[in-house]
Amino acid sequence: MSRRMFTPLLSLAIPAALCAGAAGAEDWPHWRGPSHDGVSGETGLPVTWDTENGIVWKTAMPAWSGATPIISGETIFLNVSIPEDAAGVPANPSEGYRRRAVEGRGNVAYSGHIELWALDRSDGSVRWKRHISDRDTRGRKQNMSSPSPVTDGRNVYVLTGTGILKAFDFGGTELWTRDIQADYGDFGLNWGYASSPLLHGDALFVQVLHGMKTDDPSYLLRISTETGETAWRVERPTQARHESPDSYTTPFVHQVEGRDELVITGGDVVTGHDLDTGRERWRADGLNPEDNGAYRIVASPIVKDGIIYAPTRVKPLLALRTGGEGDITESHRIWSFDRGPDVPTPVTDGERFFVVTDNGVLYALDAQTGEVLAGPMRLAPGTYSASPVLAEGRLYVINEDGLASVVDVSGDGFEILATNDMESYTLSSMAMSNGQIFLRTAEALYCIGD
Repeated sequence: MSRRMFTPLLSLAIPAALCAGAAGAEDWPHWRGPSHDGVSGETGLPVTWDTENGIVWKTAMPAWSGATPIISGETIFLNVSIPEDAAGVPANPSEGYRRRAVEGRGNVAYSGHIELWALDRSDGSVRWKRHISDRDTRGRKQNMSSPSPVTDGRNVYVLTGTGILKAFDFGGTELWTRDIQADYGDFGLNWGYASSPLLHGDALFVQVLHGMKTDDPSYLLRISTETGETAWRVERPTQARHESPDSYTTPFVHQVEGRDELVITGGDVVTGHDLDTGRERWRADGLNPEDNGAYRIVASPIVKDGIIYAPTRVKPLLALRTGGEGDITESHRIWSFDRGPDVPTPVTDGERFFVVTDNGVLYALDAQTGEVLAGPMRLAPGTYSASPVLAEGRLYVINEDGLASVVDVSGDGFEILATNDMESYTLSSMAMSNGQIFLRTAEALYCIGD
């Protein structure tokens, strides 16, 4: 750890019993919600709205971000990019800003910076802002605010694509700071680092899976929420080549055979790791059967009812039984699907497994067998980067043009209940809390509902 950037913790960490994984359904403490899988237990969520109707409040945003709003009690946390002088790109979102991002011209450095914002949930007013990092860059659609914060209900932890990791209490007091790149070397992903940290108990788990722009090994970190110090660092070897070692996914933690286990995807493989030591317990190959050099992975893994679902770059999406030791490639494989997503992470209730592809095609599969139960059905035309949320038998998903579809998936087929136009570029997944939807576009954060 960089001693220069470390400061002692000013308060005790919250007990493990109150960790993000055990947070109440009213909160959205993690990128994928209280259960880390995109499933919400909220009821009474709105179905129809637009930029004027059904809006409780909206708060202006300085630029787009892939980071999801994080909600704990009466506080909302946002990782925010501030593009002060974006190399000819306007500081305010515009069609020209969006067009240049979609075209992509490599990573572009500019004089912007990254902040953590804390908002009042009742009216969207900004309680405080804290500087997190300089050296923001833009790679295609991405900037360095892409990782979502996480919270345990007492403190909030925020990571940037520049490698700065900070902890704050809810009053905005900084507790400690880390610089991951200063400690372990520069990130070497083609489009910039974007994995969100995983909070479990008294630890943050951070993955750095890269290789396109570095010869340094990929690795995993366990970091103490109390002190910010590294408990362990383990390397994660891979035979992947060119861009395929790069992974933009977020880890998933689940319990198997009475112990907690970390699941990560990237570098052509799925691996399971011991939480106490980081030791790799098992590995499954098969995410890049043709050894394609451009098979970076964006959609994250999910574990539900004893099955690990591991997306890759469209095909094959793999379903594997949990447990095992060593090479489980063949022994634990249950089914595969060749029409999976590239970017949006799927969602499942354990019975049905829902896939939204990047061009907006929806499928429902039998979660146990992989049989296609419904679909393909096309949603609103456009490109989909945000991940779907499942709530009340409905699927909520938004495309990059800001068209938010609400689909009834409670029956045997699909019924589109509404397509709601937010009229702005959108990368962030929706968050649900206390009967309301929190939806972030390039122009504003909206609170939608009663």
